[in-house]
Amino acid sequence: MSRSTHPTRPPFKERIPGGPDGRRMLVIGFIDKCGTGLWSTAMALYFTYVTGLGLGQVGLLIAVSGAAGIAGAPLGGRLADRFPLVRVIICTQLLRAAALLALLTTDDYLLLVLFSAAGALPDRATNVLTKLYAARVAGPDRVRYQAINRTTSNLGWTLGGLGAAAALALGSTTAFQLLLVGDALSYLVMAALTLRCAEPPAPAASRVVAASTDATAPKPSTPWRDRGFLTFTAGDAVFFLHDSILQVALPLWIVHATDAPVGLAPLLMVLNSALVVAFQVPLARFGATTEAARRLYTPLAALFAVGTLSVAASALGGRALSITALITAAVALTFAEMIHTIASWELSVALAADDAQGAYLGVHGLAQSTQRFAGPLLMTGLVSAGPLAWPFLGAALVATCAAQNRLVRRRLPEPSLSVLKVTVSEH
Repeated sequence: MSRSTHPTRPPFKERIPGGPDGRRMLVIGFIDKCGTGLWSTAMALYFTYVTGLGLGQVGLLIAVSGAAGIAGAPLGGRLADRFPLVRVIICTQLLRAAALLALLTTDDYLLLVLFSAAGALPDRATNVLTKLYAARVAGPDRVRYQAINRTTSNLGWTLGGLGAAAALALGSTTAFQLLLVGDALSYLVMAALTLRCAEPPAPAASRVVAASTDATAPKPSTPWRDRGFLTFTAGDAVFFLHDSILQVALPLWIVHATDAPVGLAPLLMVLNSALVVAFQVPLARFGATTEAARRLYTPLAALFAVGTLSVAASALGGRALSITALITAAVALTFAEMIHTIASWELSVALAADDAQGAYLGVHGLAQSTQRFAGPLLMTGLVSAGPLAWPFLGAALVATCAAQNRLVRRRLPEPSLSVLKVTVSEH
């Protein structure tokens, strides 16, 4: 009797969407986060110990850079609609390197603010451009591709952070400068690798509009006049608060409102990274179509409710209760982060007009950029308000999930719209 044969799984590289260029761009993203992990960990300390800035000056510099970076997402998307995407990505990488290296040339405060703001623009544009590249190169597998990208990015960020910790143990000016140079060099390596990537085909509608010279041809769509898309973007900005909750609110909350040890704060961030690495890719299958992504708003609402209520419960007293509640909150909010990311990837592309895909995704990038600027301010106020503020935040997040669900359902009323509007080759 012959043995039963089982289908063999394809090689690992064939399970990654996007072909060789897609895999190459994943390596580029990994290098990006390695370099960013080196610099972002030491940035505030560099400005303090190397350039001699005061605490208030450092805070203002970071705030101004964050505000300037908000414009990077729509600007990058706009440029991607007008010029070849790969060239735009290379330009942002070179600008990021130049802005970083410029910091080494001066201790003047105004110049440091100017160079930091100049670097924030291409930095924020990068997220939109890589998302646009994924949408075009991976086709209907874009959600899985982005999940793999996020996993490799987390690994890169972790390695970069470990490298920064080792360098910072030296505590010398040279160590700080080497971290900055290391990040700048990573952008140059990325640019060299990006040169080897082929230009992914743009959506058909975009090519038709670009090629048309008829004066009567319709003007490209604009996201700034699309109230539905702007409302969707505003809702996503609310959901992106999970970043500020995990990175800003929980550490402050542990110190000021609970009996948990201060050392729990970094462990919760390690737990967050570990969960993302372990579950982001497997969870991606639950948002493979537009309709499936829309249905994720229900578990997302439940996770936000559990997470915020757990944070409130951690202040009830007792070391064991505080630790248990905070771990529960971190797990719930991390899964909320992953679920939201999956829904956001798919729905933002599905709701974007094909003839202005870059502009639409650029405007959608404002959701995360705005949260990065306003979220920490909101979280510090929420921590000061005390335990009762958390249920109100949870209720607001749940209500936003319901509103976002209704909005997407109205924008995509037909089941057939869960299928991509363009062919695989056109993405």
